[in-house]
Amino acid sequence: MTPITLLPGLACDAELWRDQLPALAATRPVTVADVHTRCATLPQMAAALLDETPGELLLCGTSMGGMLALEVHRQAPQRVRALALLASSARPDTPELIQLRSEAIQLFEQGRLREVLQANLAFAFDPANASKLAPAYLAMIERAGARQLIVQNRAVMARADYRPLLADIRCPTLVVCGESDLLTPPEHSREIAAAIPGARLELIKDCGHLLTWEQPGRISALLADWLAGL
Repeated sequence: MTPITLLPGLACDAELWRDQLPALAATRPVTVADVHTRCATLPQMAAALLDETPGELLLCGTSMGGMLALEVHRQAPQRVRALALLASSARPDTPELIQLRSEAIQLFEQGRLREVLQANLAFAFDPANASKLAPAYLAMIERAGARQLIVQNRAVMARADYRPLLADIRCPTLVVCGESDLLTPPEHSREIAAAIPGARLELIKDCGHLLTWEQPGRISALLADWLAGL
C-alpha cells in the first residue's frame, strides 16, 4: 500500500499533524517529511524527497508544504498519485510580502524571534481559536528556531509561480482552506481548485490558517475520504 507523505508548513514539524496521524496510520503507512529542515530551496527539498522516497507518492501538504507538493509534481508528475493541498497557494510572493518577510528575517537575526511570532499570531488562527492554540504553536515554531525560520522564509520568497502548471495536474486533488485564513486566503484555494481538472474544494468554517489544529476532526475526515477515493 502506498504510504502518505505529510509535508509540514513553514517552521512546523510532526506536531502539526498530531490529530490526523492516528487516523491516517490506521489505514496506511504515514511519513512526516523533514526535507524542509535540511534543504535551502523548494526545488532542493523536492529533489531530496523524490530521492529518499521510492515509488509513487501520496502528498498532503499544508501551507509551505502544499507549495512543496506542487514543486514535487513539477519535477516528477509521473510519481505523484494524489495531492492534498491545505491552506496553501500556487502564487509567488508579492513584493509586499517579500518586504515583510525580509524585515522579519532581520529581526530573527537580531534575536527577536518571540517578538515577531507574537505579532503574527493574529494571522495564524481564527479569533475563536487563537487563545487555546497559540501556546502550542509558539512552542513548535520556537523548536524550529531562528535559523530555520530564516532559511524557510527565504525558500518561500524565492518560490516559482506554480499557476501555469496547475492545468497539467491529472491526479486526484483535494484543496482545503479555512474561511478565515488571512495568510493564504480562500481565493488562493479557489484558484487552485478551479485550475486543476476534477479537483475537490472544501472551505472550512470557523477556521484560519492552522486548520489541522483548528478543525482537526473535519480535516481528518476529509483526508480519510480523499484516500478512500483513490
